[in-house]
Amino acid sequence: MEQAIKECCPTFHPEKWDEKTFNWSQKKFIKASVPTLFHIPLPPMIGKKVTQMMKLAEDSKKLSDDKEEILLLFNDPSAFKSELYLSVTDTVTEAENITLSGTFISKVFDGAFSAVPKFMKQMDTYLAQQHKKANDYYVHYAYCPKCAKKAGHNFMVLFAKLE
Repeated sequence: MEQAIKECCPTFHPEKWDEKTFNWSQKKFIKASVPTLFHIPLPPMIGKKVTQMMKLAEDSKKLSDDKEEILLLFNDPSAFKSELYLSVTDTVTEAENITLSGTFISKVFDGAFSAVPKFMKQMDTYLAQQHKKANDYYVHYAYCPKCAKKAGHNFMVLFAKLE
C-alpha cells in the first residue's frame, strides 16, 4: 500500500480515475488563467493563482470536504494562455464561476509535464478504439511538484471531452 503523502496533496488512487466515463451536467468550477509561452506556464504564476483560487473557495466554504474529489483542471486554449478550473460545491463570490457539461473520458498517466502531448496522442488512440473522439482536453495533476517528488510519481488525469 502506498504511503500517504505528508504534504498538501491527498494520496492519489489511479484506479478511481483511469479509463472512467463522467457525465457532467453543470459541474461547478471557478476559473482563472495564467499566461504561458508555447504552453509552458511560469511555475510561480501557477502557484500564486492556485493559492488565490483555493483561498476564495475555502473562505466561502465551497470546497469539497473530500480532498480526493477536488479537481484542478488545466486547459490550454492557445500556446500563450492556460485556463485553470477548480471544482467547487456552489457559487463562489469574487470568483469567475463557470460550469462544465458533457461526457468526459479520463485516463491516468505518469510522467513529466513535457509528455502531455504524447499522452494526448495515446488518449486519442484509446478513444479511437472505442469509436470516440475528443474535442477538448483538460488535465488534472494529482500532486503538486513537492508531493510528486515525495511520491515518486507525477500522476496526471487526462479528461477528454467527447464530441
